[in-house]
Amino acid sequence: MSDNLFTLMIIPNRKSGVKKITIPKVFVRNLLIAAVVAVVVSLYVIYDYASIKRDRAELARLKAQIKEQSQQFEDLAVRIDSFSNRMEELRQVDKKIRTLAYETSPDKKLPLGVGGSDKETRIKDLLDKDQNTVVAAMRNNIARLNDDANVRGKSFQELLAFLTEQKSVLASTPSLWPVEGWVTSEFGFRRSPFGAGTEFHRGLDISTRFGKEIIAPADGLVVGSGFEPQDGNYIKIEHGHGFETSYLHLSRSAVKAGTRVKRGEVIGYVGDTGRSTGAHLHYAISINGVAVNPKRFLQ
Repeated sequence: MSDNLFTLMIIPNRKSGVKKITIPKVFVRNLLIAAVVAVVVSLYVIYDYASIKRDRAELARLKAQIKEQSQQFEDLAVRIDSFSNRMEELRQVDKKIRTLAYETSPDKKLPLGVGGSDKETRIKDLLDKDQNTVVAAMRNNIARLNDDANVRGKSFQELLAFLTEQKSVLASTPSLWPVEGWVTSEFGFRRSPFGAGTEFHRGLDISTRFGKEIIAPADGLVVGSGFEPQDGNYIKIEHGHGFETSYLHLSRSAVKAGTRVKRGEVIGYVGDTGRSTGAHLHYAISINGVAVNPKRFLQ
């Protein structure tokens, strides 16, 4: 055997002759190299295929995630637009409440002006634009909504304070009839029932049966309860906001000075005491010490 050759001897069986195959060493070496290269290439192909399969799975996952985020992005845009609509509704409600309060407030204390931005971009109309444009619009709208929410919060606090004050004024306004009966003498100048001439009558004379219950026409504090020769048994109540009511010629009082009374609570009973010509209630209202016609406030 030459140093450059490999000899293979094949003995098939006893009857056949021995066969010899001579293979050059270079061929064997090249064959081994080719086999090694084939194995390496096969391993690389297998690895590359696995990597491609893994990348495809990751790509599919990312596509699904992007699709989900895109849907969430659109949902967020719709919610921002919906919140913008809701804020506009609140602004209109604010305006209506202020209009009503302005019309019903005698001193017009509550201004009609209410703040709020009118620069609004509908996010849904921008979804076909590039993402940077949509994100910028969303940021601007969120900032605007935050400013509107702050303005609306301050406005509602102002409305609450105003309505609380109005409720207090309403509770202090003597709007109920203190007793049921017939008005026999109006507020203003009248002929004196005790002689010739005229006199200024500072209240209403309400004629009704003796002993009938008299109620407080509004919440207040009893500041006077006693007897005077002219007024007979009397009661005076301060209601706040300058309102004071007086009740004269009572048969008796049901409250004492210093008592707090509620609207509709019994405070005394109709009588004929003092300078009187029969059973009746003299009912008077003053604002900041000035006598006014009670009919201005009676329901």
